Amino acid sequence: MIDQLTIDRILDASNIVDVVSDYVTLRRAGTSYKGLCPFHDDKTPSFSVSPARGVCKCFSCGKGGNVVHFLMEMEQIGYVDALKMLAKRYGIEVKEKELTNEERAQQNDRESMFVLNEWASRYFHDILLRDNDGRAIGLAYFRSRGFRDDIIEKFRLGFSLDLQYHPNTLYQEAISKGFKEEFLFKTSLCYKSDDGKVRDKFRGRAMFPWFNVSGKICGFGGRVLDARTKGVSQKYVNSNDSEVFHKLNELYGLFQAKKAIAKEDRAYIVEGYTDVISMHQCGIENVVANSGTALNEAQVRLLHRFTSNVTLLYDGDDAGIHAALRGTDMFLSGGMNVKVLLLPDGDDPDSFARKHNATDFRKYIEEHQVDFIKFKTSVLQKDSENDPIKRATMIKDIVASIALIPEEITRSVYIHECSTMLGIPEQTLINATNLQRKANRDKKLKEQEQEKAREERLANQQKWKDAPTTQTQVVGQSQTTPPGLPPEDMPPFEDFPPHEEELTQTKQTTPPADSNQPAPVVVQTGNNQPVQTPDVGTSTSTQPLSASVVPTPRMNKEDLRFIQVEKLIMAIIVKYGEQCITTQDDEGNDILMPVVEFVSRELEEDGLRFRDATYQRMLDDARQQLENPNFSAKRFFLSSPDLNISLIAADMLNDQYQLSKMFTEDERIPKEESNIGPMLGHLILDYKITVVDDRLNQLHQMLRDKELLSDSARCSEIMEQYKILKEIQRKIALRLGDRPLANR
Repeated sequence: MIDQLTIDRILDASNIVDVVSDYVTLRRAGTSYKGLCPFHDDKTPSFSVSPARGVCKCFSCGKGGNVVHFLMEMEQIGYVDALKMLAKRYGIEVKEKELTNEERAQQNDRESMFVLNEWASRYFHDILLRDNDGRAIGLAYFRSRGFRDDIIEKFRLGFSLDLQYHPNTLYQEAISKGFKEEFLFKTSLCYKSDDGKVRDKFRGRAMFPWFNVSGKICGFGGRVLDARTKGVSQKYVNSNDSEVFHKLNELYGLFQAKKAIAKEDRAYIVEGYTDVISMHQCGIENVVANSGTALNEAQVRLLHRFTSNVTLLYDGDDAGIHAALRGTDMFLSGGMNVKVLLLPDGDDPDSFARKHNATDFRKYIEEHQVDFIKFKTSVLQKDSENDPIKRATMIKDIVASIALIPEEITRSVYIHECSTMLGIPEQTLINATNLQRKANRDKKLKEQEQEKAREERLANQQKWKDAPTTQTQVVGQSQTTPPGLPPEDMPPFEDFPPHEEELTQTKQTTPPADSNQPAPVVVQTGNNQPVQTPDVGTSTSTQPLSASVVPTPRMNKEDLRFIQVEKLIMAIIVKYGEQCITTQDDEGNDILMPVVEFVSRELEEDGLRFRDATYQRMLDDARQQLENPNFSAKRFFLSSPDLNISLIAADMLNDQYQLSKMFTEDERIPKEESNIGPMLGHLILDYKITVVDDRLNQLHQMLRDKELLSDSARCSEIMEQYKILKEIQRKIALRLGDRPLANR
């Protein structure tokens, strides 16, 4: 485990804007930054990063947290690994105890695969530069492509040996270094042949490592060298899909290109490894490749995090034209702006880059790239001249592309452009586009419904498969049936009305009240722990109830009000828990008291505790920290080893609406800190009156009990309690109209 002092140092050193910028292109928005959310298909920037508070949040999908939570979600790693990643970034030493053999065996498979891939990448690279065969074959190949040493190092190019009598040199070396055989197979670095022998997958190939967006080696591509490509069915082979590598979700060169893409606000899309590498050597770095696969939504979303502008650079042959046509529709549906450049016949980006410097290449791109609508029109018109049927088909094809654009204004501009170019009335194109968009929506909804039905069907099949079998009797015959699965000749369950006993059992969510005590109201707390509502004036403790004994009730308005007020109070504690407010002691003298202490005392004097057990634990933990002179509630909660608490704190520190920098510098506008006392005093009173209202409702329900009304003594006792609570309610209501606290 990492000690708390080191965690605090890591969090203090971490700049959340810098870290998030490695994955998302951010633009300043007032005192914060905004960008496209990396956790869902975001069309408009909804991901906000607050450098002052050190938190981020998507106000569309809700994901966010501090810098540690962000890395955990992006890299799919654990809390400790995310801290280590930040520590390495900022040069902070992390001391941990030596892992035992048992602990080492429990290391995450995913991280183990990354470690193995990193080693393999270094292994291939060292062979390329230091082994005699590697230099004579692999390095000679890269030299023939004109690659400089710095570029070979930048992309960590390598070579895999193919020794006639040793077809598993990598396997043997990896085993000798302590790597497990299972991970060599999972990463597809090795495989077992039909004769049961282990062989290296990439023997005799030039190696191109795949870096994921954060710089980890996730997979490999291997190319058969030129002398052997004749008659080879697969010139390139890639790592198989695994827990760390999905070729359809990656873009080759994105890690090396992401900063240049953000700076230029444009990405060039090419087809192959060498296209990317040659363009980098030429001086154009904002380039990535889909590497032989048709572009898909995952790749578009990945690139969209860094820019909204792409230019497709393909060969001018038929294959390049068709690849460009496929790519335009995919990027358009992702809300991106697309241009196309077909290079001169006989050239691809690799060869063209080797003939030109960066200035000439960029100039050529600027002069010859065309908007997708002009490109698609010029390509399709060649096949449709003087043929009305083909011309109509061409127009429908172009309309189908325009219909994919999600932004209405952009669609309107393209419709107008298309109308001018093709001589078609604009309204006709608008109508056709609207029909196409409706058809697209209907198709998508149908696909979603089919996918949902398929998932439910698979889930039910798995449920029935895993369920223990029981003997059921059907018309005198015995059969074995999983619980919950009706015989085939029976109608669906929903056709049967529930028995009266089942209705009674479903409605009863708490034990019945006895003649002396009111029935406790059970609510579902934030951490799914039902607790009893406290009585006013008495000390209570949370009472978890077994879900198997007491069904979880649906939260009513009063329950929701409790949780809402508790959340508002806790948000103030998270933001300003260590700050002091002015209140009064029992003798009416003004005293200074930290926010945490004030809330704790106000609740304790009436024997109250938060219904949400997590909030109560946060309050108790913060109170214990008050003796620490360096206590900061914000840092304390954000660095909590309890991920639930740190996520709650990060969420409370996020504000969806923030004043711009101009307004925050205006001294005439009061800051939130200046209003802590009045807000907190009002919320505490609101919480107390909620408790009183809840108790009054309980007593009111009890007085409706006919058996209780026959007991005059008990009835009088409840009426007296009711009268006292009504007076307390009146006094609190009066105080809610005042301002009981002042701030310092």
